[in-house]
Amino acid sequence: MSIGHAGSEGGGALRPRGDLGYQKNMESLHEEPCLASEEAALAHLLEHCWPGGRSFCPRCGGGRLYALSAGRWRCAGCKYTFHPFSGRWINNGNLTPLTWLRLLHLYAGEATVHTLAAELGLSYNAAYKAVTTARFAILAHAPDARQLLGPETGLGGYLKGKKLTGEPRGGGGQVPIPVFGILERNGWVFIDLVSGLSAETVFHFNHNFHLRIERSGNLVHTAPYRHYDALVLCGDDSLPYEYIRRRADGQAEPKSEFWKFAGGRLRAFKGVSPQRFPLYLKELEFRFNHRRENLFATLVRYLCDMVPDVPEMDEAR
Repeated sequence: MSIGHAGSEGGGALRPRGDLGYQKNMESLHEEPCLASEEAALAHLLEHCWPGGRSFCPRCGGGRLYALSAGRWRCAGCKYTFHPFSGRWINNGNLTPLTWLRLLHLYAGEATVHTLAAELGLSYNAAYKAVTTARFAILAHAPDARQLLGPETGLGGYLKGKKLTGEPRGGGGQVPIPVFGILERNGWVFIDLVSGLSAETVFHFNHNFHLRIERSGNLVHTAPYRHYDALVLCGDDSLPYEYIRRRADGQAEPKSEFWKFAGGRLRAFKGVSPQRFPLYLKELEFRFNHRRENLFATLVRYLCDMVPDVPEMDEAR
């Protein structure tokens, strides 16, 4: 099964409010030499996979390799046969090097999945799988990646070895709805998984301790809580939304630069499951913290990095 079919635009990349940022990226496609041809794209990706031309085995790290046919290599130490993208995020999606780079260039400009599919001649599912791969690569570079790929979110269940799967192994089971805290300081934002705090407890605080809550679809956010500017979660039909108490002293709207950037984007999410919600939050964190940088270059580097091991899931294999 593919990595999943998104039933709505919520599966797409984020669209900036009032600006079709992807159009600017379309106009600048010709300015990137690596987008000139498949050969140039492949060379660019290989530079990121094997910096300085130093090739190594993705399984044992050994450098004694010998070439096989069809671009494959074999490690003289552990005898593993591989190609340059083996074990890396880019090894998901079955896209050509040029298509991958064009997709990342447009995704950096917040093109939606529908737009990516149309511009690149892909099916919706193929574009969605590629964007999901990019989101996993972003999350894997967050300081709290190990926690987010653990049992508290269930995201690690989408990894089978170094490959993404369409459904969590074992069917996923019942995964608690994670609650996240937003903390912005000195122009940087940190979105933490708040361990030990359940969605039901957030509703309890609203009902009995007057914590202000706002809801937009299945998205719920609160007024400031402890040291966080807000708590945020993506619920499902199990939550008692009808018991949310409104207060007369204003809405639970965080007053921060990050919320100005992210609030509308969060509300635009449609059809996002609680389990996949961390991918979208970490994309927003990444975009905000790198808003003055070349996102395309960073995304290429992230995509070419190795998929990390998920020890909590290794035991189940």
